[in-house]
Amino acid sequence: MVLRSWRRARPGRAEPVSSAPVPSPAAEPVVVDEPPVPEVPTDQLLADVDRRIDTEGVFATIEWLRAANSSRRDEAIDARILMLRHQAFADLPPQTGRASWPPQVEDRFAGVDCPEVTVDQLDADVLASAVTNHGCLLVRNLVPPEVAERLVATIDTTFKACDERTIAGAGSWPGSWYRPFRPLPPYPQPAEGHRGWVRSAGGVLAADSPPAFETMISAFEDAGLREVISGYLGERPILSVDKCTLRRVPLDLGGAEWHQDGSFLGDGIRTLNVWLALSPCGGNHPSPGLDLVPKRFDAILPTGTDGALFDWSVGHGLALRESIDAPIIRPEFLAGDALLFDDLFLHRTALEPDMTDERYAIESWFFAGSQYPGDSTPVVF
Repeated sequence: MVLRSWRRARPGRAEPVSSAPVPSPAAEPVVVDEPPVPEVPTDQLLADVDRRIDTEGVFATIEWLRAANSSRRDEAIDARILMLRHQAFADLPPQTGRASWPPQVEDRFAGVDCPEVTVDQLDADVLASAVTNHGCLLVRNLVPPEVAERLVATIDTTFKACDERTIAGAGSWPGSWYRPFRPLPPYPQPAEGHRGWVRSAGGVLAADSPPAFETMISAFEDAGLREVISGYLGERPILSVDKCTLRRVPLDLGGAEWHQDGSFLGDGIRTLNVWLALSPCGGNHPSPGLDLVPKRFDAILPTGTDGALFDWSVGHGLALRESIDAPIIRPEFLAGDALLFDDLFLHRTALEPDMTDERYAIESWFFAGSQYPGDSTPVVF
């Protein structure tokens, strides 16, 4: 490839002809195309992980491995990155988080039932103001449409791999998008019954698909969520393997129960859920969104009463009484919109008998590491 310098004549003027000798082609600079650097084989990359952890630390090793995997997207490397994120929880420096909880922030959304911002307006103080005064924050276009489409395709691929593996029986498939996550001791192995229950409700644990998990994490990073949630919690956020779910909600799911996730997450936690819609839903769309009681609760409501189906759910009669001062709403979500809320927020899946379209979404629960529940499996974000 030959580089040539040139000048563009000004409009309306001819460029003067130079009397200087024209250099011969041999005198012109020549750029020689260098051969591409060969890609390091996957086995060699993975063999170098432990040495790098010893010399550079687990967090630097995670980023090195992610960079090496950015173009090839090898499932085995995705799986190792996920396990390193799990191991990294033990390597976090001691964290204390905020001195008091929840954060005390002035109400910036007075008179609003469901606070709403665009992603460029999202920061830790805006989030804290909305959640601690109104229960939730709706973020428009948290991820752009093309990223939402990519995540939908990721969910479809993961569900197909999960269902094929379930039909074929147990076993580890090299290259499969479905690899049930096995945490390190002392964390308990997830019960297969739990996975079956999640799948029957239209979900797959995100950590059971390392490629899907890595795609999700990249989308969250690009949206700036690590900085926002870290500022809200006062420390680096930790994802829960058990509470991070890819969802494709079927229309035959049956009834949906009102609930606060704190009823089964435990006491003394500091947490935030990022509920990301990946297809249009709610409002007047023919796909299940969310019904919300848009106000702040300071405690867990009585469960198992007023016709509740489960010992952890809130009966509809109680939800109606609690919504007198904050009427129930069903907001519209477009692909890429997200609802952020904590463990005290009262909500349910908005499912109607005449709905015709499945809903794609991701539910991700982030915890403060200093208050992380001991019976849940951590993955560092």
